[in-house]
Amino acid sequence: MLHGGRAMNRPQEAVQAELVAVAVGVLDGAPRVLTTSASQLQLPAGPLREDHRSMQAGLRAWVEEKTGLRLGYVEQLYTFADRDRAGSQRTISVSYLGLTWLEHGDLERWVSWYDLFPWEDQRDGGALLGALEPHLRAWANAEDSERREVRCRVTFGLDGTDWHPELALQRYEVLYEAGLVPESPDSREALPPQIVGPWMLHDHRRIVATAMGRLRAKIQYRPVVFELMPPEFTLGQLQACVEAIAGQHVHKQNFRRIVEQQRLVEETGGTTSETGGRPARLFRFRREILDERAAGGTKLPRTR
Repeated sequence: MLHGGRAMNRPQEAVQAELVAVAVGVLDGAPRVLTTSASQLQLPAGPLREDHRSMQAGLRAWVEEKTGLRLGYVEQLYTFADRDRAGSQRTISVSYLGLTWLEHGDLERWVSWYDLFPWEDQRDGGALLGALEPHLRAWANAEDSERREVRCRVTFGLDGTDWHPELALQRYEVLYEAGLVPESPDSREALPPQIVGPWMLHDHRRIVATAMGRLRAKIQYRPVVFELMPPEFTLGQLQACVEAIAGQHVHKQNFRRIVEQQRLVEETGGTTSETGGRPARLFRFRREILDERAAGGTKLPRTR
């Protein structure tokens, strides 16, 4: 700014950078995200330290330090820089998605994303949509706007429209704008947690919704699902993991044909009886696929 022909220097605003982690694992038929405590739901977040050579390295080190888990696949989601996000201190929040293999143990801080977004689990035929639909239609009809009606129909698969698993963020944002979730500025119409999920700190539930949509889209063209699997697994366990992420059932024969055609796995020679019935063959991810130009993902067949 110039004043009397001279530049006036304003004090620079202090800016702090932090990393927000969406660490995802799959256990007992549900993808789970790591939270800092069971009492106040929020994602792990911390400052970027000078000894971190990169943000991804910082995220991996932070999660391993706090949980003992090593993240496999990691990618950046997006960056927040809202002034009112962290009080008076201007904070740039860089969010990352990280995948890990979960074993049974202390899961107190690992929250099922279907507890956070109950409507996203379509494996029961979408029973919760019946509870949401009248509220969505009331919001759409509250103003003379075709845009609201189209958004509700397309994102939530109403009136015979196909359900698209990767539109998780868009569905959350419709509910947010409609005032149906507790984070909404006008949440007078917020529905019970068993229908719309619990409150999360800041915009952390929006970050999780973004991670959900990103992962659901990613497994259709990149073999990242294997980052969530143990070293050896059955094809049934692999299918169950994909279904848990997608929130949809897939056709068994179609799924196995896709996995075989893309040469994503190879037999270990071992079997397991843990699945019940006769022993099931064990497989492992064929990591050479990552070096081959034709590498594909575990493309999801249409729901049954």
